[in-house]
Amino acid sequence: MSVQKYLKPEVINQIKRLDLRAQFVVKGFLHGLHASPFHGFSVEFSEHRKYNHGDDLKDIDWQVYAKTDKYYVKKFESETNITGYLVMDLSHSMGYTYRQTLTKFDYAICLAASLAYLMVNQQDPVGLITFNDKIRQSLPPRSKRTQLGNLISLLSNLQPDGVTDFRNSIYQLAAMLKNRSLVMVFSDFLMDEKETMDSVFRLRHSGHDVIMFHILDEAEVSFPFNGVCKMKDPETGEELKVDADGFRSDYVEQIEEFRASLNRQCQKNGIDYVAIDTSMQFDKALLEYLISRRARG
Repeated sequence: MSVQKYLKPEVINQIKRLDLRAQFVVKGFLHGLHASPFHGFSVEFSEHRKYNHGDDLKDIDWQVYAKTDKYYVKKFESETNITGYLVMDLSHSMGYTYRQTLTKFDYAICLAASLAYLMVNQQDPVGLITFNDKIRQSLPPRSKRTQLGNLISLLSNLQPDGVTDFRNSIYQLAAMLKNRSLVMVFSDFLMDEKETMDSVFRLRHSGHDVIMFHILDEAEVSFPFNGVCKMKDPETGEELKVDADGFRSDYVEQIEEFRASLNRQCQKNGIDYVAIDTSMQFDKALLEYLISRRARG
C-alpha cells in the first residue's frame, strides 16, 4: 500500500473537515484529560476565584487580599500536555474485508490519522505502537506536524499478519509507559474476552485514559452470506462449513451481545468503548463519538 492512499485529497479533506467541525475537541475532549496530578506545579496562572474551605493557603493571593480584604486563590491551569499512543492491532484478521474498499486495518489507519491530526494540531505529542503476538513497531510520541506523515508512512507499509497475543502485547505496552497517557487501541478484538478486558483494565488501573476502537468489517456485523458457506479463521486457518441462512440470526445475536458486553465492562471501569464497522464513514463515526464524549464531559 502507498502512503498516498491515506493522504489523497478526499481523505485529507475529511480530516480537515473533522477538525473544523469538531473544534470543541481542543477545548473539551482531549483537554478534559489534561488534569495533572501535580496541580499547581509546572502550571500557568489562569484566574482568581473565591477561597473555599480546604484550599491550600499557599495559593491565596495576598496582594488581592490587601486591596479587597477578601480571600482569593489563584486558579491554575496545567501546562502539561497529554501524550497519546495509537495502538494498532497488526494481526492477520485485521486485513479482512468482504466488499468494502478498506480493510479493517485500512479503516483503523484513517481513524488513527484523524486523531493524530487533532492531537498534533493542538501540540499534544502522539506516538504509535503496532502489535500482533508482541509489540512490533514503536514510533516515539512527537507533536511536530511531520509526525502525521511519519505515522501514516509507517502504517501504510505494513501488512497485517500473524496471530494475536493481546495480553502479552498490552503488558509490554504497560511496562513502556512511564507517565499518564491516552491509549487509543484499534482492534477487532476477536480474541478471548476475559484476557482482553483484564489487559485493558491493567492499563486503566495504572492511571492511563483508554479508548477501545472496536473495528469490525460490515460483513462481520450483518452476516450477509447465503447458502452453505465455508468459513475460515484468518489467523489459525481452521475451516468450518455452515448453513448461512440458518446461522445468521444466532450469529448476529452473539456479535451484538459480544459488543454489548465489552461496552458494559468498559463503562464500569471508566474506559471509552467505540463500536464501529467498516461501512461507516470514518469521519462521521469519529465525530459522533467525540460529540457524545463532549456531552458526557
